Amino acid sequence: MKQLNTLYKFELDKEQKASQALKAAELEYQQHQERLKNVSDYRLEYMKRLNQRSIEGIDSATFSHFHAFIAKLDNAAQQVRMAEHQAKALVETRKKQWLEQRRKIQAVELLRDKKLAALQLVANKQEQKMFDEIATQQFVRRRR
Repeated sequence: MKQLNTLYKFELDKEQKASQALKAAELEYQQHQERLKNVSDYRLEYMKRLNQRSIEGIDSATFSHFHAFIAKLDNAAQQVRMAEHQAKALVETRKKQWLEQRRKIQAVELLRDKKLAALQLVANKQEQKMFDEIATQQFVRRRR
């Protein structure tokens, strides 16, 4: 039983580490989502400014500057999308690892429960045997 308890504690520790790794991966994924939203929002705002400036009249150098900056924002958004995709894949990997660790813990818990039930059965039989002996001894004493 001691070995099962040691194994159980070991697996619990691994599950806690897997859970922490999953939470960290989820946080990183959320941060990438937020970055992508911020870049997209900034790009939209910049496009609105370009549109407004175009209505008011804009020289070609300024127009080129706007388009170059928008291209840089598009490039940044693409890089963030790639990082977001990688972070999402990491979340899925960490989730699978955590679920696998949960299954291991459940298997060890099942073994522990079976072992405890077997030990309890042996203890119950010993207790019943002891009561039977006491009853037999009392019976023998009464017959004398």
